[in-house]
Amino acid sequence: MEETSHRLTMTETSVPRAKAWANRFVFAAVLQSLLAVVATAYLLYEGVFGFPAASKIVAGGGAGTWLIVGYFAFLIFGPIGMALAAGMFRQLEAHMGHTAGRWQNRMLWVSIVAYNVGVVGGSFLMMHAGYRGGAAAIPVAQGGFGWTGAQAGLVHTQIMQFYPPYIAAFLGLALLGAFLGVVAYLAVWAPRRLPGRARPVPGQ
Repeated sequence: MEETSHRLTMTETSVPRAKAWANRFVFAAVLQSLLAVVATAYLLYEGVFGFPAASKIVAGGGAGTWLIVGYFAFLIFGPIGMALAAGMFRQLEAHMGHTAGRWQNRMLWVSIVAYNVGVVGGSFLMMHAGYRGGAAAIPVAQGGFGWTGAQAGLVHTQIMQFYPPYIAAFLGLALLGAFLGVVAYLAVWAPRRLPGRARPVPGQ
């Protein structure tokens, strides 16, 4: 007797676009990785040949710490974050057989764009602020402005104070993207009875 029902499964080869969002996050991770390579190469060059050298800016502490904080924030939340998201969606789409519905797709598009723009904008502004602020505190003979001692306050009043509002705006955008991404992921992962979810085709 022919079996009247069976459990529907989805594999990477049996269902087209079974890894649609996993692939998109992989692509974002690759772009972020290329950007990380360029940024790292630039900082290495500036660390050796820069005037003032980026290595001295970081070693000087103070405002220069923003440079290294922004750099590592970009590496963690940029390429690494996108790679982790790709792995999560691969598990969701290819292994569990869940696909995003119409409104989840829209939410994920907003999420991936907002998150990446926010992370890159916020972290790169932090690096730029750290480079300018740290360089200003370096002696003039080494390429800086020599704003130390009684002039140390100029680093913050003339340079650093202008960055936080823009950095906060970009980081807020990244947080919004992350929040929407988590909500959309949970909606796709949730039981199929929720409205807006794609439903499996019953077995014949």
